[in-house]
Amino acid sequence: MDPEIAALAGTAGTTLVTLLATETWHRVRNGVVALWQRALPDRAPAIAVELNSARDDLIGAQSLGDRSTEAEIAAEWQGRIRRVLAARPEVASELRALLIELAPNQAVAPSVSQHATASGEARIYQAGRDLQVGEVDGR
Repeated sequence: MDPEIAALAGTAGTTLVTLLATETWHRVRNGVVALWQRALPDRAPAIAVELNSARDDLIGAQSLGDRSTEAEIAAEWQGRIRRVLAARPEVASELRALLIELAPNQAVAPSVSQHATASGEARIYQAGRDLQVGEVDGR
């Protein structure tokens, strides 16, 4: 799977679960169901029911201070979103727009893809952000 799509699915799943416990959860549910309706229409009604169930589970877990259940719900939705994006990658831009609409203060980070090939005694240093390289043993 494209790393950018995988990153988008991770962000979307986490954002979705975070927003399910807020007052905007109806908009979240409607937006996600609309996305499924365009991508996999036969699954959209079940997704609505599953989102309602996930919200109930999430609120129950939060009331008990159960962070592991919250993380499990997020992981479950990350997987579902990843699978819908794998089946219909053309809805990725729609998902990005939905995330920006629902959570404008949470930027959908661009993905960084790095590739390198080394041979012989070559060294490759790559970082998505800060990188400090120090020599050890005179090498």
